[in-house]
Amino acid sequence: MHKSKQQTTLNTFQLSTLVLALMALNPVHAADNDVQSLGVIQVTGTGQAASMNAALREQQSSDSISSVVHADGIGQLPDDNAAEALQRLPGVSVERDQGEGRFVTVRGLSADLNAVTINGTLVPAPESNRRGVALDVLPAELVQSLAVVKTLTPDLDANSLGGTVQVNSLSAFDHKGLFYTGTAEGSYNSLRDKYSPKFSGAISNRFSILGGEDNFGVAAALSYQNRKFGSDNVETEGEWKGQGLNKISMRYYDIARERLGAGLNFDWRTDSGQYYLRTLYSSFNDTESRYARNVKFDSPCVVNQVCTGKVTRALKAREEDQDIQSYVLGGKQQLGMWLVEGQLGYSEAQEHDPQGLSGAEYTGKFKGLSYSDTKRPVFTSSVSDLNNPKNFTLNSIKEKQALTKDTEKNIKLDFTRDYSLAEHAAQFKFGGKVSHRQKTNDENEWVYKKLNNLGTSDFYGDADYGLASFGPFIDEVAAKNHLVGLDPNKNIDLEASTVNDFKSKENINALYFMNTVDIDKLRVIAGLRFEGTKKTSQGYGYIDGKVSPTSHKQDYNNWLPNLTLRYELDKNTLLRAAYTSTVVRPTFAQSSPGMYVSNTDLEAEFGNPDLKALTANNFDLSVEHYFGTAGTLSANVFYKKIKNFVYQTDVSGQGRWADFDTATTYRNGQQAKIYGLELAYSQKMDQLPVPWNGLIWGLNTTLSHSDATISDTYTTRHIRFPSQSNFVGNALLGWEGERAGVKVSANYKSANVYQITDVSQPALDIYNDKQFFVDISTYYNITKQLKVKFDVGNVTNQAYYAYTGSKSMNAQYETYGPTYKLALTFTHF
Repeated sequence: MHKSKQQTTLNTFQLSTLVLALMALNPVHAADNDVQSLGVIQVTGTGQAASMNAALREQQSSDSISSVVHADGIGQLPDDNAAEALQRLPGVSVERDQGEGRFVTVRGLSADLNAVTINGTLVPAPESNRRGVALDVLPAELVQSLAVVKTLTPDLDANSLGGTVQVNSLSAFDHKGLFYTGTAEGSYNSLRDKYSPKFSGAISNRFSILGGEDNFGVAAALSYQNRKFGSDNVETEGEWKGQGLNKISMRYYDIARERLGAGLNFDWRTDSGQYYLRTLYSSFNDTESRYARNVKFDSPCVVNQVCTGKVTRALKAREEDQDIQSYVLGGKQQLGMWLVEGQLGYSEAQEHDPQGLSGAEYTGKFKGLSYSDTKRPVFTSSVSDLNNPKNFTLNSIKEKQALTKDTEKNIKLDFTRDYSLAEHAAQFKFGGKVSHRQKTNDENEWVYKKLNNLGTSDFYGDADYGLASFGPFIDEVAAKNHLVGLDPNKNIDLEASTVNDFKSKENINALYFMNTVDIDKLRVIAGLRFEGTKKTSQGYGYIDGKVSPTSHKQDYNNWLPNLTLRYELDKNTLLRAAYTSTVVRPTFAQSSPGMYVSNTDLEAEFGNPDLKALTANNFDLSVEHYFGTAGTLSANVFYKKIKNFVYQTDVSGQGRWADFDTATTYRNGQQAKIYGLELAYSQKMDQLPVPWNGLIWGLNTTLSHSDATISDTYTTRHIRFPSQSNFVGNALLGWEGERAGVKVSANYKSANVYQITDVSQPALDIYNDKQFFVDISTYYNITKQLKVKFDVGNVTNQAYYAYTGSKSMNAQYETYGPTYKLALTFTHF
C-alpha cells in the first residue's frame, strides 16, 4: 500500500472514531430506574451488555481511574488469554508473539514498566530478561475480573508507570448458590491447517458452617488447551548498511502451545470479618520447531542486485515450560473502631528450557543470490538450487539448556478507622508491606563443530511456506544422531554458559498513610508512601576467556506523595483528578553485574548494576458519565514526567572503552514526557424498538505523544518513548437477542519505536508498524443453559511488520492467518 493510502486509512479511522465519540455527547438516555447509584454493582440485561454493565459500575464506584472487564465479558469475544481480553480497554495495547497477545502495554509504557497482581499479590516474571508478566500464561477461564488501575492510591504498590493490572480469580460469593459451567471448544488455524482442542470449567457453591448461613464458599476452575499453529516469517534483524542488506532469514514456525490452568479458592464470612485463601496454578508448554533458510552476503546486497554469499539451512527445536503459582491468605476483621486487613502472599514464576537444539546448521556457498522486495526480502538463486540438500554440508550443532526462577513473598497489614472531621465523614488508613523477591537465571550451551558429515539424509519433505519456495525440513532426530558418542564437557561454550547467569535479591519495605474526607459531593484522598529498596546481585565476568564472579549492592529510598479528588456532578457523572508518584526498578537483566569483554576483538557487552530506578510524576484529569445499560461516556487527560528511563547504548570511545569498537550496555535517560487523551463511549440501545433494542456498540481511543532524550559520547537526540503509539483505538458493534447474537470488534495500534540500536544512528532504530485486527463472534442459545459459539479471530489476516528507519526496509515480516473457533458451553446458575 502506498504511503498516501496508508495515511488516508489512518486519518479515516481516527476521524470516524472521534466523530462517533462526539455524537455520543448527547446520547439518548434509558429510563432513570435503569441507572444504578454509585457504589452498587448490579447486572442488567444479558450477554456482552450485562458484562459491560457490571464492569462499568465497578469502575464507577472506584476511587482510582481504572478500566474493568468481567469474566463473562472475556468469554464474549475470541480472546484466548488475559492479555487479549485487556486490549479491549482504553489506553491498553498488547505486544504479540506468533500473533497471540502476550505482554500488556498501558498508555504507551511497556509491560516491564507496569505491575501485575493476582488476588492482590505481585506476579513475578518467568522470562530472565523481563519484569513484565506474559499474561498469555493465564487462561481467560481462570479469571473473574481484570482491572487496569491507572492512578494509584498510597495503599497500593507504587511499582507501575502506566498502570497496574489486577487479576481477580473466581469466588463463590460471585454467584448465588450452586454455579457451574463447562465449555468444549475446537479451533482451526488456516495457515498450518491444524485443529486444536480446548476444555474449561468452573464450579462454586456456598455452605453453612459454624452457625452461619451460606457463609462459607468454595470455588474451583480448570482449563486445558492444546493450540497448534504457526507462522511464516522473513526478517533481517535490522542488518542494513545504507540500501544494502547484510543478511536475510526466512523462517517457518510450527508450534504446539499447551496450557493448563487451575484455581481453588475458599471464602469464609462472619458478622464482623471476611477471610479467604486464593490459589492459582498455570502451566504453559511451548514446543516450537523453527526451520530457517538464511543468507549472509559477502558484501551488502541491494534489491535486485546479483550477489554471492553463504546460505544456511537451520533448525531450532526447543521446548519451553513456564509455570506460575500464586497463593494468597488474607482477611479483614472489625476490631472496635478499627478495620484490620492482613495478607500473606507467595508467588513463583519459572521458565525451563530443557536441553534441546538451539541450532543445527547446514551451509553452502552460493552465487546468483538476489531479492526483489525490501519489505518481504525472500531470496532466490539464479544459478544453484537452494532447496537441494546435496548443496549443503553440516557445519555445527548447538544445544541449550536454561532455567529461570522468580519468587516473591510478602506480608501486608492495613488499619482503617472511620471518623468525623469538622462534621464531614472521614477515614484514616495506614499500613505497611514487606516484600522479598529473588530471581535467578542459569544458562548452559554446547557447540559441536567439525562434524564432517554432509548430512544430506537429514532432510525430508517440502515446507508449505506462504511467502516463497522454501524447500525441505531438517529432521530433528537425524540431526541429534550426529551427537551420539560425543563428550558434552569438551564442547561446552563457556562464554554463553556464564555471562547471562545471575542471582538477584530485591527487598522492598513500604509504609504509608492516607486520609479520606467526603465534603458534600467531593471526596479528597491525600497521603504519602515510602518504599525502601535493598538489592544484591551476583553474576559472572567473561574477560578474554577467563571467568570470574562479580557482585553488587544497591540501596535507595523513595518518598511518594499522592493526592486524589473525586467529585460527583450528579449521581451519574463524575469528575476525577489525581497527582501520583511512582517508581519502577530496572529489569534484573539490565542491572546484572555480568559482562563479556574481549580486548583482542575490542568488543564488550555488560549490564549496569548502577542503574537508577525509574520515577514518574503523573497527572490525571477525567470526566465520566454513566447511563442506561452498559452506557458510559468518558474523557481522560494524562501527563507523565519520567526520570531515569533505561535504554541500551554503545559506550565505546569513552573511559575504559576508549579503544573499543563496541561496548554495549544500558544507561539512564535524562527525562521523558508522555501525555495524551483517552476517550471512551459505549451503550446498549434499549430505548429503540424491537429488534433494534438489541444493538450494542462501543468505542475507545487513546491519542498520545511522547518525547524522550538520550545521549552517548557524541550525540544527544530526542526520540519517541519506546513502545508508545500515538494512536490506539477499539471499536465494538453487535446485536444481542435472547436466542442469538453477533459482534464485530476491531483493534488498532499505530507505529511505535521497538528498539534504539545506536544513539548516534537514528536510521538504525527499529519500529513496529501499525496493526489493525478484526474479530467476529457469534452465539446461539439452544436453551437457557446451553450455548453454541462460533468465532473468527484475525479476520483480515493482519501480519506483523517491523522496519528499520524507513518503512520500506524490513526488520521482520510475519503472517499467521485467521483462526476459526466453535464452542459449546453449558451453564447452571
